[in-house]
Amino acid sequence: MPAVATVEALLHEVAEFAVVDLPLRIEPAAAAAVEQSLTDSGLLLLGEAHGARENPLVIRALMRAFGLTRLALEWPEELAPVIHAFLASATLADDWLLWLGDGRITAGHLAVLSELAATGQLDVLLYDGMLDAHRTWSQRDEAMAGRILAVAAPGTRTLVVAGNAHTPTASTELDVPLGAHLARHRPGIREIRISYGGGTIYNCRPRHIPAGGGRAGRPGGLPLRLMSGQEQVVLHAERGELLLELPAPTEAVVPHRPCG
Repeated sequence: MPAVATVEALLHEVAEFAVVDLPLRIEPAAAAAVEQSLTDSGLLLLGEAHGARENPLVIRALMRAFGLTRLALEWPEELAPVIHAFLASATLADDWLLWLGDGRITAGHLAVLSELAATGQLDVLLYDGMLDAHRTWSQRDEAMAGRILAVAAPGTRTLVVAGNAHTPTASTELDVPLGAHLARHRPGIREIRISYGGGTIYNCRPRHIPAGGGRAGRPGGLPLRLMSGQEQVVLHAERGELLLELPAPTEAVVPHRPCG
C-alpha cells in the first residue's frame, strides 16, 4: 500500500525498505560543478517531486559520492525531536506532523536516515515551519532559507533537499524561491533537479507523472542521468545546469491519515 496510517505499519515498511546502492558514475566535469558549489557556498540543492520511492536512495547516493554528512530536509522543524529520537533509539513517537501525506516523509527516508545515522556521521536539519503557512509563498521560502543559513555555516558541506519549485537559484513565475534566497547569501550554490520519466508517485494520493515530469523548464542542462534497472547512474556536464533523470519513478510508502 502506498499510504499507511499507524506507527506500527510505518515502522514495518521502514524495516522492509531495501536500502541499496545506486550504480552512480560521475563524470569529471559534473563532479567539479558539484564540488565547486560545496566549496563556494557550503551547500548543494536537490529538487525533487515529493512521493517517489527512489528519492531517498538518490539522497543517499549523492551524500556518499561527495562525502556529505549534513542533510537539510523540507520537513517541519517541529518534528525534529521525534526524528532525532527515532534515529537514536529506533522508536517512533506518534506525532500529527508525520501524517501530512504529501510525500516529503516516506518509509524510505526513515530507512535511509537510520542507516546513515548508524555511522555516527549524520547531522539532520528540518527547516520547514508550521507558522510559515501564514506567510506568502516567497516569505515561507525566505524563512526556510534563514533556518538553513543559521545552521549551515560557511565551510560546511550540506545537501539541501526540497520540492523542485523551491530549488531554482533565481526568481521564477512563483516569486523568489528558497534557492534564490540562499544564493543571495551564498553565491555559487548549485541546484540538481530530478527529472522524472513516466511513472507514479504518492502525494496525498497516487499521481501519475508524464515523461519529462519534474524538468526545470529552462533551456540547457548539466544532466545527472539516473538509469533504470542495472544500468549506470551517470552524472555528466552539459550546458550549465544539473539534471538527474529518473526514468520510472514508483510510489513511495507515505505516512498519511486523511483528514476527517
